[in-house]
Amino acid sequence: MKVKSLFMAAAVTAAGLASLVTSPAAFAQAKEQFYPLLVYRTGPYAPNGTPWANGKQDYIKMINARDGGINGVKLTYEECETGYATDKGVECYERLKGKNGGATVFDPQSTGITFALTDKAPIDKIPLITLGYGLSAAQDGMIFKWNFPLMGSYWTGADILVQHIAKTAGGYDKLKGKKIALVYHDSPFGKEPIPELQERSKMHSFDLQLIPVAAPGVDQKAAWLQVRQSRPDYVMLWGWGVMNSTALKEAQATGYPREKMYGVWWAGAEPDVKDVGMGAKGYNALALNTAGTHPKVMQDILKYVHGKDAGTGPKDEVGSVLYTRGVIIQMLSIEATRRAQERFGKGKVMTGEQVRWGFENLALDQKKLDSLGFAGVMRPLSTSCADHMGSTWARIETWDGAKWNVQPTWYEADEQIIKPMVKAAAEKYAAEKKWTRRTAADCQS
Repeated sequence: MKVKSLFMAAAVTAAGLASLVTSPAAFAQAKEQFYPLLVYRTGPYAPNGTPWANGKQDYIKMINARDGGINGVKLTYEECETGYATDKGVECYERLKGKNGGATVFDPQSTGITFALTDKAPIDKIPLITLGYGLSAAQDGMIFKWNFPLMGSYWTGADILVQHIAKTAGGYDKLKGKKIALVYHDSPFGKEPIPELQERSKMHSFDLQLIPVAAPGVDQKAAWLQVRQSRPDYVMLWGWGVMNSTALKEAQATGYPREKMYGVWWAGAEPDVKDVGMGAKGYNALALNTAGTHPKVMQDILKYVHGKDAGTGPKDEVGSVLYTRGVIIQMLSIEATRRAQERFGKGKVMTGEQVRWGFENLALDQKKLDSLGFAGVMRPLSTSCADHMGSTWARIETWDGAKWNVQPTWYEADEQIIKPMVKAAAEKYAAEKKWTRRTAADCQS
């Protein structure tokens, strides 16, 4: 009996020691918040997609190095190359959504991929952050519970461009009879602003000309032949990647004045103009964020990441327009996670569903942005159950041949135009998908 008891005691002790040995690893694994990163570092969109991706990854590294993660929870990530292709984007989503305990949030980095994932997110309970892109109707959080087009949509961007053009022309009445051409990427991304521009054209009696450009946009001869023939008073450029620099070169060759050209915020970064140089002087674009290394967040990235030879890309890329936007996107994802921890438990790993609540309850006023190191980088942002955008402000930047100069005036999209469009489009989408509009009671859960 004594031998048997000693054997059992030894077995229990060994089991206990084994659990002590294995539990730290299990604990470490349980304390990791996983952020899948869809990227495109190859193909015609790589020059724009790469700094965007590098900004997101460097911000994660900086938070781990400087802060030890989020309240003690380390951050992990894994990239998946989409090449900007919708089918590959869906494959990446399916491969990463359940890894490392489950995905926190997806930034599809593509309007086409966003469209494809919008029906999957409610089933998998993983939020989608589509900052400045994606489905414009997703601003309506009462229908689109899992989509967060933070800081703006293509409808708000189009509206602000019309506002600015009207201001430069001397008033909305001066737009009557004018020709405004939309040279756009022939994809869901490029087509998205059309309904808002059509609405504005009815209001102000300007002639809206639609000129599609086949992806990826390296051949625009036919498009700019149309521009040369119709001589529009203004050209809006809804391009991405190589399409933007090609359009500026064609405008130069055609003799179309660049100061009459206005790009979306995805057509206003360094890769779009640097190869054109002085040939792009006067070109304007929307600006969601500033650029430069002077903000504290960029200084911290230089110190804690590049200063440790851990930068994802070249050091001189830090603070560029798209790099900064990637940093902002990852900051918002992390702050949504932090916000979720405030409700569901600090120091705990948050589920996608909990982080979705965090996205819906963001409150980043100027004081908070300053404390995060984003002073002057972006506007304050506040979301709610009904409003999944949180901010609809943007400025205009102008290329002087060597650098972007951001104009001081902030424009806010006109909600009297945008809100009815968003509601109608959201209701239509919900009817087609048999979704039910959330109630006030739903928002409390």
